[in-house]
Amino acid sequence: MKTMQTFALAALFSATAIGGAEAHVTFLDKEATQESTILATLQLPHGCDGKATTEVRVKLPEGFVFAKPQPKAGWELEVVKGDYQKTYDNHGDKVKAGAVEIRWKNGNLSDDFYDTFVIQGKVSGIEAGTSLAFPVTQMCGDTVQAWDRVAKEGGDAHGMKSPAPLLKVVAGESHDHEHGDMAGMDMTGKTGMDMTGKTGMDMSGMAAAAPAGETVKAGDLEVSGGFAKAMLPGQPVGGGFFTVKNNGKTDDRLLSVTSPVAGEVQLHEMVTKDNVMRMRQLNDGITVAAGQTVKLEPGNLHLMFQKVKTPFKQGDTVPVTLTFEKAGKVDLVLQVLSAQGK
Repeated sequence: MKTMQTFALAALFSATAIGGAEAHVTFLDKEATQESTILATLQLPHGCDGKATTEVRVKLPEGFVFAKPQPKAGWELEVVKGDYQKTYDNHGDKVKAGAVEIRWKNGNLSDDFYDTFVIQGKVSGIEAGTSLAFPVTQMCGDTVQAWDRVAKEGGDAHGMKSPAPLLKVVAGESHDHEHGDMAGMDMTGKTGMDMTGKTGMDMSGMAAAAPAGETVKAGDLEVSGGFAKAMLPGQPVGGGFFTVKNNGKTDDRLLSVTSPVAGEVQLHEMVTKDNVMRMRQLNDGITVAAGQTVKLEPGNLHLMFQKVKTPFKQGDTVPVTLTFEKAGKVDLVLQVLSAQGK
């Protein structure tokens, strides 16, 4: 009987230890190769003492550069930009500043559920064997939980009460994909929007699908210049862009977008103010005023493809259907360009 009790207690302590280990905010993949572009996936296993998580803030360490967060349905995004300590090369461009903190805000993740928060970025200029710390602040209404403790050099983070998530840098050949622009977001803060189609409207006002790169006319509208950006393998979110010109005398509105290659397509807007980039979903659609042209382009208005079945590859095409308030439905084909939109 005593032996059984001892075994039961040992099992309980073991389960408690495992639960404690899993309770921290950690990375799904805890290693990253030098000079590689990765999807750093943070795992958030619970709320704050039973309360739902409403905001997650992640500070980015030096050496994790060109960062772009993956948007989440129901959450607002903020990207805080600042200066790097060093200068980094980005396809020949010398970059001295970029995202230094990512914030997912105004969400509602119940304590009963688990979720992930993803940041695309490049590990650059870091020696193999180095561990990069990503301090995380988890907010649950008025309750704040900081995951920001970092062990001293050579110290052991195990057993720390609130350790910061760590990403260990390992040696190896560069796997710098550099073709996964997260939702087409441009961290330079530029503004704009893009899309494609062909001439031809049926009697119901719906334009037939057109080859990528051509212009579609629907009623008073002309839709042109459509493209999407290539994505990283495993990336479930992508961006789409196009231009809409309203030649009529009355306003129209883009109400919604669908695509067979994505579980959902949302309309988003990005605005940069005081060195903070904010992205929000436009539930009321996008107005195309009479006689005006609206551009969807990286850094401003754009399409957000959610739950993408197969990541977009350069050279592919992406079919979409736009629904306008007055012009009706317009079928388009977007060209998939490189991550830089070229």
